[in-house]
Amino acid sequence: MIVGTAGHIDHGKTALVHALTGTDADRLAEEKARGITIDLGFAYADLGGGRVTGFVDVPGHERLIHTMLAGAGGIDMALLAVAADDGIMPQTREHLAILGLLGITRGIVALTKADLADAARRQAVTAQIRDALAGTGLRGAPVMAVSSVTGEGIATLRDALIVAEAETGQRRAAGPFRLAVDRSFTLSGAGTVVTGTVLSGRVAVDDIVTVSPSGQVARVRGIHAQNRKSAEGLAGQRCALNLAGEGISKDALHRGDMVLTPALHAPTQRIDARLSVLAGEPRAIGTWFPVHLHSHSVELGARIVPLAGPIAPGESGLVQLVLDRPIAALAGDRFILRDTSASRTIGGGRFLDLRPPARKRGTPQRLALLDAARETDPARALAATLALAPVDMPGFMRDRGLAPETLSDLIAKAGAETIGPLALSRDSLQVLRADLIRVLGDFHAENPDLAGLGREKLRMTLTPRLPKEEFLTFLRQEAGARRIVLDGAFLRLPGHEVTLAPEDEALFQRILPLLLGEGRFRPPRVRDFATEFGMDEREVRRVMKLTQRLGRTDQIARDHFFAREVTVEMVAIIHDVAREAEDGWFTAPAFRDRVQNGRKVAIEILDFFDRLGLTLRRGDLRRINPHRADLFSG
Repeated sequence: MIVGTAGHIDHGKTALVHALTGTDADRLAEEKARGITIDLGFAYADLGGGRVTGFVDVPGHERLIHTMLAGAGGIDMALLAVAADDGIMPQTREHLAILGLLGITRGIVALTKADLADAARRQAVTAQIRDALAGTGLRGAPVMAVSSVTGEGIATLRDALIVAEAETGQRRAAGPFRLAVDRSFTLSGAGTVVTGTVLSGRVAVDDIVTVSPSGQVARVRGIHAQNRKSAEGLAGQRCALNLAGEGISKDALHRGDMVLTPALHAPTQRIDARLSVLAGEPRAIGTWFPVHLHSHSVELGARIVPLAGPIAPGESGLVQLVLDRPIAALAGDRFILRDTSASRTIGGGRFLDLRPPARKRGTPQRLALLDAARETDPARALAATLALAPVDMPGFMRDRGLAPETLSDLIAKAGAETIGPLALSRDSLQVLRADLIRVLGDFHAENPDLAGLGREKLRMTLTPRLPKEEFLTFLRQEAGARRIVLDGAFLRLPGHEVTLAPEDEALFQRILPLLLGEGRFRPPRVRDFATEFGMDEREVRRVMKLTQRLGRTDQIARDHFFAREVTVEMVAIIHDVAREAEDGWFTAPAFRDRVQNGRKVAIEILDFFDRLGLTLRRGDLRRINPHRADLFSG
């Protein structure tokens, strides 16, 4: 369990931690000289329950609340100190507000310096505390009178913490690893060390981790968990990690960084969130309002863009946070906003979407998606989102910090269907299938002489509109179920077949053998067929145009037609030539040598594929266009 202290300056937080643990959390000489905590302090002890409890001692001075926030993100329980001689003070209330915004609902109030107050004073301050806690997440928290000088109440407080330790549920140790860095230093004989709270997952010696947002890769050389040498660190523990790797140094790692499983590295500079504005804020929060954002140990400047109008004091609303620089975060992370002068806390909330659009961010569709994202249970959040739009599952799993092995169970609980990495609701998939059949049917009715509809045109027509790769997977699934027929880049319904008039078919059957066989890569042209058959060239051209529209041939040049199966064969040859070429760039002669035809015809063929987008040309070189690489594939 991690216990975080809170309370006004000089209300005895550090002395209380020392009395509980025997550790002086003031580690800086300046702190000892001035008698106040300036930076985060840490202490660890087995309070008697057989487990090591970690304490994060934070400063209470209002100018140092940014430091307090750096340690508040990973705590399980708050220990609020209120001095009996002073009572509730301004920073006490601000710390209470921050704890509420961070969603911390477990806590104990220590009525410190009890030796300086008589029974009447203690009773009055206790009543003041209960009044201050009313309406907060800590309402009903026990108030215990303690004195670090006389020892009064320390044993009782320690016993209460032991009970809380036993009640603390284990965090998500099975999920991907994340540690919020709050310190970085060099240790003689070891090298670079970072400390922080493990927010989720586990880490072991020799694990490879990524420092985000910088993207530096490191190896874990050693671990101290809860101030003890360990082979691994677990969610909910304070850990020190000894890191090694290229560029890994004290100056390269900073408070606010995340050390995490490499798969989670995906920094963001724009986040949609739910913001609650404190009632004491003097005015409503409008567009481009400047703030300091705090989340776990990160602190940086940001601008607020309300998505549904200004947010009044005491109200909540959806916002987009535009950050000064990228950060590592997860959907569901808590954040606090303070004003740019660092004099007051404005509000806080939870991150909802780490990849929001910069445009059309306040449309009804976007607001509905963000309302769905407010669900904290992943399966319910996924189901609610799928009711509105398809979901990229790798991104969903990464941005919520979910373990890959939970994917199948998540899909089942949400009642989802998958197309490659994309998830859809069952209703959406049924609508998509029905839409596919309807559009193809309408196309056939309006164009009875055409073999089918182009794949890309169809993709742009259907709802929901799927990405190209997922759409091709969907079409292959539908073709496998015999609901449609794939014909190269075109699609048709199984019952649709366009045929030539008998006399046109007879002519094509005379032409077809000359388009196949050994001479298939250099077939005769229209004028050659007309001469051989003693026919009008225009009539031969008309029939060949019809066969092209039916997908039986392809018009490579004006009067040069190739059989469709030969076109497919040439596509395979181009892929093969590209694979053998350096960096994938190949020359026309390399292709010509494979099909064994003249340079002019080879160039005509490659120009044809250039026009279709299968190949990309740069001077005399060509390569496969990865976005159209599946052209003519089934």
